[in-house]
Amino acid sequence: MTISRDEAAAEVTAEVTPAMLNCRSMAKPPMRLGSRGGGRPRAPGKKKSRPASAAGRQQKILQTIAKIPHGKVSTYGAVAAAAGFPGSARLVARALHGSHGVPWQRVLGAGGAIKLQVEHAFEQAFRLKSEGIHFRGKKVDMQQHEHRWKKSKA
Repeated sequence: MTISRDEAAAEVTAEVTPAMLNCRSMAKPPMRLGSRGGGRPRAPGKKKSRPASAAGRQQKILQTIAKIPHGKVSTYGAVAAAAGFPGSARLVARALHGSHGVPWQRVLGAGGAIKLQVEHAFEQAFRLKSEGIHFRGKKVDMQQHEHRWKKSKA
């Protein structure tokens, strides 16, 4: 027994129920997710704080990096938090990119990893070793050399 293409299509569509067609992904259009995560309302009494200017943020980050003492290191994330911008490790990297006169070699990736590439990584390791900083493999011994930031009074 052979059936035609039209008969097969009619047989398949007869098996599809209206409930099968009413799936959740098709029923509602996708929500636009904003910075508040799915359009959650802001808590009452909380106003959106104005971010500091880009130059002001960069200045504050560079001042924070300058406070890292000789023979100590810190991570991008810890510097960002100490400067008042928690969760903004990339902001620290951006501030360091065009800066001069700050101890850039004392800022490392999480866990003490050198995140720079090729000759810049070699130079950073050389500068750190000249400051007396010890390595465990390719990472700085953070237990011995990590700078502990003082908690700010908020």
